[in-house]
Amino acid sequence: MKNKWVFGLALLLLFAPGIARAEAPHRVGGFALGQNIEEYKDQVIMDTALPVRYSENLEEVEIKFTQGFKSGLITYGTCAKPGQIVKIKLKYADSSKEFYQNLLKRYKKRFGDPDEYRGDSFGIVKAWKWSFVDKQNQRISLTLQHNSMDTEEKKGNAVKITNTTLIEEDGLCYKRKQLDHRAILRQRKWKAVNPELTGWDLFLPR
Repeated sequence: MKNKWVFGLALLLLFAPGIARAEAPHRVGGFALGQNIEEYKDQVIMDTALPVRYSENLEEVEIKFTQGFKSGLITYGTCAKPGQIVKIKLKYADSSKEFYQNLLKRYKKRFGDPDEYRGDSFGIVKAWKWSFVDKQNQRISLTLQHNSMDTEEKKGNAVKITNTTLIEEDGLCYKRKQLDHRAILRQRKWKAVNPELTGWDLFLPR
């Protein structure tokens, strides 16, 4: 009897309205994860492309003016599939808290309740994060943020969509290439460098 009750409850949770998880988002502001940055060459400023700090295999580029958004950065990989977009971060033109609250209601209606609060305990930076696994079994995260005072972050409202799976794949590709390059260097026959010191002077700092 107990097993039948548990099975019935599982079916109820599976098919009950509103329980099903929303599909993972891939697009915002006219940009899409997984696409090549070349497809958006008229929507970004390629001259602003720079490597991401601590993730040199990734590059990010600023967007041109886009209706409804003040600014933004598009991040793409350079190794596994060069140019493939892995992250989209856009700042909304409306920076008000009221706009953020309206956005949050609509985000919850479309994607359900967020999985994690990523803001601070003082409410200066409010950030909610949703986590998904899409039909290709890739991990997607969505973050909506409002910053009212923190000068280390851009003030206003921002949305970020990240394909964690693609970021990890590009990172592994870059690491393998770096290891291969170092292995080639180690195999070369280098000529020993002569510091022109003798005796203990060779070993002691000066």
